[in-house]
Amino acid sequence: MYQTSYHRPSSLAEAAEAIAAAGGEGKYLAGGMTLIPTMKQRLASPSALVDLRHIGDMKGLAVEGRQVRIGGGITHAEIAASEAIGAVAHGFRELAGLIGDPAVRHMGTIGGSVANFDPAADYPAALLAMGATIRTDKREIAAEDFFLGLFETALEENEIVTGVSFEAPEASAYEKFRNPASRYAMCGVFVARRGGEARVGVTGASQSGAYLWREAGEALSANFAPEALDGLNVAAGDMLSDIHGSAAYRANLVKVIAKRAVAKAR
Repeated sequence: MYQTSYHRPSSLAEAAEAIAAAGGEGKYLAGGMTLIPTMKQRLASPSALVDLRHIGDMKGLAVEGRQVRIGGGITHAEIAASEAIGAVAHGFRELAGLIGDPAVRHMGTIGGSVANFDPAADYPAALLAMGATIRTDKREIAAEDFFLGLFETALEENEIVTGVSFEAPEASAYEKFRNPASRYAMCGVFVARRGGEARVGVTGASQSGAYLWREAGEALSANFAPEALDGLNVAAGDMLSDIHGSAAYRANLVKVIAKRAVAKAR
């Protein structure tokens, strides 16, 4: 194992100081579900690891009416166990309970997942569908402006995701077609309806990562029922293709999973 130093700051200011002292060779550690395996494979070799999991300002979880605020250091397991979130956004709580396995859910954090933006991560689909806001140590960014492409976000160098916030929709649901080994989404669809508007977030299927399926949102805004999607088709051009499923397979899967999500939300 190569040499690296470990830092455990108790504040965002201490974290910033530690990463600055690393001179561009340090990495933030928010749970380690991606970074640690990458280090084990010798694909990353940071000189310093700055652990964000013990910063109090990143641990809050609050629900006031239908307004939800979740700190970046909150684990998937904590979200899945939150009765307060379940009362206003059952689909989001259910999503957290479907991430990985118990070990992953108790170590991984929402901030780390959002910052990493894996193309098969679950949260981005929900945050896009609900019109969420990503909060950092510098600013607030709308989810649609935050997720830019495969492992690419609007984060600047060493910017920290401190939390997310959203208004809980009137109806929501998440449906996920899982890879049987990794439990990552081969296709995951989050459906949210607020007032007369429906939005559909898709993850796991596209080469560009999570995205809003706008045509589906328009159809469901007119008729929030699975059959509203019958006349729609998803182009295979931007879909992932691998040993688990072709681009055409995933394109069809998006529609199938979306209809299941709508039925669940109803």
